[in-house]
Amino acid sequence: MLPRTLLASPSLADAALLSHTEQGRSWPLLVWAPGSGVRMVSSAVLGGGIGERAWVLNAQVPPGYDRLDPVSHLRALASGAGLEGPGVGLMTAASVENRRYAADGGAEAVVTAGIGVRGWAAVPGAGGVAAPRPGTINIVVSLPVPLTDAALVNAVATATEAKVQALVELGADASGTPTDAVCVAAPSPTGPSGGQPTAEAFAGPRSLWGARLARAVHRATYEACADLLTPLGGGRGRPQAPGCVSRVRAAPP
Repeated sequence: MLPRTLLASPSLADAALLSHTEQGRSWPLLVWAPGSGVRMVSSAVLGGGIGERAWVLNAQVPPGYDRLDPVSHLRALASGAGLEGPGVGLMTAASVENRRYAADGGAEAVVTAGIGVRGWAAVPGAGGVAAPRPGTINIVVSLPVPLTDAALVNAVATATEAKVQALVELGADASGTPTDAVCVAAPSPTGPSGGQPTAEAFAGPRSLWGARLARAVHRATYEACADLLTPLGGGRGRPQAPGCVSRVRAAPP
């Protein structure tokens, strides 16, 4: 059974690794709870869109997960973790314990990745309408400055560009997996104290915060996928951008 209480963790680096049970065995559950006064934009199955969100949950599920109620399942996991209010729920069949964290000038990113089923976005075929299986590259970003709605959407595009750049540099010959998900969090323009900081209007890769976001996402994605692919040229790693800090976030002993 999951803990009923969870301390707030304003930094993505302090996301809590819990567990849940599915198909008779224990699976990791990553929870980040920045609390109130945070807006998020996400493509997640639970809590997607733009709005106030108090937490993000990234649940690892078994390969071949075939439940038809992922939203209800994620809500139950959130309740079991003691999370309250609106939040974002992600799923993945990739290892959550082997997540990668990177930071650049205040921008933070956590990436979980599995790229066994990957490809390019633009390919022949009609596509489908069935509920997607759990995504295999999940990206969660935190910025310390408020963003306008347009800038939040721009930040998702920037994070996606950075992910693709990392995959191409690793020789993946793909833009991602069919069910990747992104979540970007930033302080609300009107915080809990009633102040009204100016919201950043841009988050493209050449803007101040977009550039930092891009470097953090690129680094975390590169490291999350590096053990799954051989980098082009046979190298074992790409030099970090100045000021970009990264590390493995593994389960405690």
